[in-house]
Amino acid sequence: MSKPLAGHTAAEEAPFSLKAILPPLLAIIVGMIMVILDGTVVNVAVPKLVDIFGSDLKTIQWAITGYTLALAAVIPLAGWMTDRFGAKQVFVTTVIMFVLGSALCSIAQSSTQLIIYRVIQGIGGGMVAPIGMAMVFKLAPPERRGAIMGMLGVPMLLAPALGPVLSGWLVEYASWRWIFLINVPIGVVAVILGIAYLPKADHHAPKQLDLLGIILAPIAFSMLAYGVNEGGSVSWTSRGAELGLIIGGVALILFVFVELISKNPLLELRVFRSSDFTRGIILTWIMQAALFGCMLFVPLYLQNIRLFTPLETGLILLPQALCSGIGMPIGGKFFDKYGARPVSFIGLVIIAVALFLLGRIDATTSLYYIMPILGAMGFGMGLSMMPLNTHVLNAAPRQWVNRVTPLTAALQQVVVSFAVAGMTGFLTSRVTHHMTEAGQSANPLTASIQSFDDVFILAAWLAVVAVALCLILRKPKEMEVGAGEEGRPDPSLMIGH
Repeated sequence: MSKPLAGHTAAEEAPFSLKAILPPLLAIIVGMIMVILDGTVVNVAVPKLVDIFGSDLKTIQWAITGYTLALAAVIPLAGWMTDRFGAKQVFVTTVIMFVLGSALCSIAQSSTQLIIYRVIQGIGGGMVAPIGMAMVFKLAPPERRGAIMGMLGVPMLLAPALGPVLSGWLVEYASWRWIFLINVPIGVVAVILGIAYLPKADHHAPKQLDLLGIILAPIAFSMLAYGVNEGGSVSWTSRGAELGLIIGGVALILFVFVELISKNPLLELRVFRSSDFTRGIILTWIMQAALFGCMLFVPLYLQNIRLFTPLETGLILLPQALCSGIGMPIGGKFFDKYGARPVSFIGLVIIAVALFLLGRIDATTSLYYIMPILGAMGFGMGLSMMPLNTHVLNAAPRQWVNRVTPLTAALQQVVVSFAVAGMTGFLTSRVTHHMTEAGQSANPLTASIQSFDDVFILAAWLAVVAVALCLILRKPKEMEVGAGEEGRPDPSLMIGH
């Protein structure tokens, strides 16, 4: 079944067959669901873990922070590892490592062990999504790319929404250990499917190892993620936040300089010379900041203001997950037919309207009002997310895709971290503002509700900016890499061509 996909030439010359591409696509989707799901399930279990290990909240939070730092550190290495060892080999190996880390987490006897095992999980999980996206992009023919990438996008939106439901149920009715142990059978399935069906892509050792890039990238992205995490949870003037942002910022500047002069860069920053890529990625960042920053606060509102349990909160969020799953394939098909601009425009308009409506909720707002809005927001996400991601990849040379997907994934990690930290700080400042404004008659609950509304309105205006930027999108002219130019892009396709 997988024979026609054995190499790039065979895949491009043979007629496209959805039946042939489904097994490798399923292997990638199962692996990505496992990793993305695990990014959300631990959050719900944190209070339980504090009690079980007899630890404090700040220590247990490192089980989340350590995982995030490990992800940020290894994502930039995905492209080089793929070129050196082959996408199939690296994908299967990292899934195995993630499963091993999950099994170890499930038998952790102390908070220290849990943190170490979570780092092992993160090292394995960081490369799964960028490598998976690059493989699917190469397997899908251009005329069907939107629909195929839309199928891949389903786990990217379903998993974060389903994570709290699964975690809440396991923590309440089974054992906290199952939030990690459940990854083992899923991972085994992903490994078996990967070995059996993923195509053996060509791989080669880079002519010159980008040693400085390999050193600087993990430092830059992990320290930035750490600094933002400390700033959002502790204080932007704390020593951890300042050190993380300064070290990460300096390492990032040095990394950019090194990559631009390297003949074999770790991440292909020269792709920003394409105006189509640059416009698409900026729009994607703004959309992600609005969505992922805001998605954190809906569960907080439901649990802290409305006092729903984690399981109840997850069930309330189900319409968002289901509607995003419906919107994804529709967005993919429309992308193939009409391009990114119209379908993303419609999706972002829906998101903006939904966020403005969320900005009107209070302590007694009916779930019959909230759940349809969440469903609409999920549908808008499904329509717009993968068309924009596919648009960005279409603007890059095909042979650079292995280096571009880790680039976009690493930058997304930083952008989302900044968005979450920034909106958390904004929420806190608005609570103080509303309490001060009310004076002696101040009610903390009322101030909190008003502050949540302010956050949703801020996210809505970010979505409005994204809607406006949609208007300047166009069908990308893929950057061509001329023979003998050592990977340099075709000057005719750069900005201002």
